[in-house]
Formats: sequence, C-alpha cells, structure tokens
Amino acid sequence: MTRPKRGVMIIVSAPSGAGKTTLCRELLKIVPALRFSVSYTTRPPRHREKNGKDYFFVSPEEFERMERRGEFIEREEIFGNLYGTSRKNIDSMLASGDDVLLDVDTRGAKNLKQALNEGIYVFILPPSLQALEERLKRRGSEDEPSMIRRLERAVDEINDNYWYDYIIFNDRVKTSVSVLQSIYVAEKNRRIRQLDKVAEVIRSKEAGRTDGKNYR
Repeated sequence: MTRPKRGVMIIVSAPSGAGKTTLCRELLKIVPALRFSVSYTTRPPRHREKNGKDYFFVSPEEFERMERRGEFIEREEIFGNLYGTSRKNIDSMLASGDDVLLDVDTRGAKNLKQALNEGIYVFILPPSLQALEERLKRRGSEDEPSMIRRLERAVDEINDNYWYDYIIFNDRVKTSVSVLQSIYVAEKNRRIRQLDKVAEVIRSKEAGRTDGKNYR
C-alpha cells in the first residue's frame, strides 16, 4: 500500500487585529481540502467563538498539565493568556496527506518553524498602523492600555517580518483571501511536490512503447 504524500502546512500570523482569523475562515470556505488546526487557549471565548471550532478553551490548570505531558509543539503566553498547538494533531494530519492551515501568533509561528523546519509562512499586515488601531477599536474588546500594548507589540512584530515567506497587506478581505489562495495553489504545484506525477508521465511513455506507439 502506497504511503500518502505528506501534506502541506500553511501558517498564517499577524499583529492582533490585522484580520488573520477572518482570512483563514474565508480561505477554508473556498478550499474545502484544507484542514484547520484548532489551537488550545486559556483565554475566554470572544463573541461567536465556538469551543472545538475556533479554539479548544481550557483552564490554565489543564493547559499546564498538557504542557507537562509534552502535548504542545509550540506554546506562547500572549497578554496573560496561554496558547498552544497540539503536536499529535499536526503530525497526524500531515502524515495522512492532509493540507493543514494554522492561525497562530507571530511568536508561535517562529517556534513552529524552528521545531518543524517545514511549512509556508504568511504574514498578514494592515495597510497602516492607523488602520490597525481603528480595527482594534471596532472590535470593542480592548481598553485603552491594552490597545496601546497591542499596537506597541505590532511594531515589533512588523520589524521582525524577515523570516516569513510571504506578506499580504490586508486592505480588502476578498483580495487578500484571493492572494492567500494563490499562495496555497502555487505551493501545491512546486516542482518538488510534483515529482511523483512527473514519474507517472514518464512511466506512461514506457507503457506506450510496449503498445507499439512511438513517443518522442
């Protein structure tokens, strides 16, 4: 039995409020083959977030137990809340040949790259810091000190963009989703990922010769 080809992993991260979660949700709608990696977090659910779909919401005690058991391939503390990516879930999906989409913060993305040394890393940016501030205000979940901390961290994250593979400026959601989909399609068609199909074409040429056909 042929072992399935290892899946492609796309990691999307961004400063808080830049729109990465919205882009990931929209991409999943138009690319049903993608599987979403649901992270664990100790923060409370936001409006309309569902346990098991957006995050696995767990207590700090449960998160720490999972961490001690080595269940996280990466974990980060962000503004007092813990976030982690399940090692077992990622390994299982990729080994089964599934393509996986991850929505993680910038530190988590860097930790994943160091731990796995694979994946396509996409950084989402707002058109300006002023636009980012307006988005955080509209979200309505931040007080003034929290918003200032997020904007200050956003500057640090933007300055640390050099290790990403792609950058998308998220001015219009529809356009940004289209760009993100194009990145996924292009990566799926990289030469290294198409060598099995190339070999099939070559084998079909040899089969043609046995049928008396002459391919050049």
